[in-house]
Amino acid sequence: MLAVMRRRCQHGATLAELVVVIAVAAILLAIGIPNLQAMIHAQQLRAASGDLFGAINLARAQAIARNERVKLAPRDPEGLRWNQGWTVFLDRDGDGAPGPGDDIVAVHGPLPDGVASTFAFTSPAPPYYIAYNGAGRSCSDTSSGTARWGTLSLFHGGAIRRIKINMLGRARVCDPAHDDNCDGAQAPPPN
Repeated sequence: MLAVMRRRCQHGATLAELVVVIAVAAILLAIGIPNLQAMIHAQQLRAASGDLFGAINLARAQAIARNERVKLAPRDPEGLRWNQGWTVFLDRDGDGAPGPGDDIVAVHGPLPDGVASTFAFTSPAPPYYIAYNGAGRSCSDTSSGTARWGTLSLFHGGAIRRIKINMLGRARVCDPAHDDNCDGAQAPPPN
């Protein structure tokens, strides 16, 4: 009798039931993919802004620790695009770019595809950079006494994160959708 009951309970799903389950799963997946993509873009942007913020704080800490000017610059040849990565270094040869004679403190690789940036500092002329003097103040690469502050903005999938550096060199990350005093440049046009 027990063997008969087991045979009756071991029925599989019919083809129609499998098709219905697959169709429902496909519909739910189609609805969820745009939200998933937006969530991935937001997380990539948070990670990128966190990495860049960390590099800014590292440059400032190294400048204070070494009592020397430390620079953070984009890695692309023109010195314009932060999404290509960046380098924290002491510019020993004075050429404004990291090279063999310089002390390289840290290097970061490219950001995820689709992340764009704008740079709006008191000296907006390229090449872009952020420099700190031995007192931990933001400065120009030619004069430790000249204050240099501004906003570095990152964009991805409609989301924005800004890193604002004040006259004293203190940096903060903000989101214009949620934070006051988080103004900055508009997103650049897509490539």
